[in-house]
Amino acid sequence: MKTALGWIGQVVAWLVILVTVAVLAVAVLIPRLAGATPYTILTGSMAPGMPPGTLVVVKPVDPDSISIGDVITYQLKSDQPTVVTHRVISIGFNAEGESRFTTQGDANSVADATPVRPVQIRGVKWYSVPYLGHVNSALSGSQRQFAVYVVAALLLAYAGFQLVGALLGRSRRSPVHTSAIDGQDEELT
Repeated sequence: MKTALGWIGQVVAWLVILVTVAVLAVAVLIPRLAGATPYTILTGSMAPGMPPGTLVVVKPVDPDSISIGDVITYQLKSDQPTVVTHRVISIGFNAEGESRFTTQGDANSVADATPVRPVQIRGVKWYSVPYLGHVNSALSGSQRQFAVYVVAALLLAYAGFQLVGALLGRSRRSPVHTSAIDGQDEELT
C-alpha cells in the first residue's frame, strides 16, 4: 500500500512539474528566445478559433511578407499600447504607395473601419494556445519572470531530493557476505 501511494505521489508530482514547465515554456521561454511577444485575446472577435483567454504569440515580420489570410496583431494607434489581433482580408496601397491592410475579426460581420499601416503592426500570429492567456493576463512581466525562477528552483530542489533519496536508499542496503572457497569472507553488493 505504501509503495502504491508513493508511486502515485511521484506520478502526480512529475505531471505537475511537466505541466508547469510546458506552460512557462509556451508562454514565456519560447517567445522570449524567438523574439516573439505573447498577447491575450480579450474579446470574442476572433472566436471560435481564438476565443477570449487565448494566448497568441506573434513574431515581428516585414510588412511586405504579410498575405491575405494572415492573422496580425497591430496597435490601434501608433506608439500606443492597445493592440488588436485580426485577420488580413485585403491589402491595398495609399497614394504614396505605402501598404494598407484591411482587417476583420473572424466573428465580425464587417471589416474594421480603419486600414492598418505597416508602422502599427506588431507581428503575425506564430501560434496560439486556448485559455493560457488568462494566466498571461493575471501575471505582469516581472511576475512571469519570478514564476520562471520559482519553477526552476523547485525543479532543482525536487531533483536534489530525489538524488539524496536514491543515495540514502543505496547506503541503507547492507552488503551480503558469503564464504569464499579459501575461507575468507567476500562482500557482494
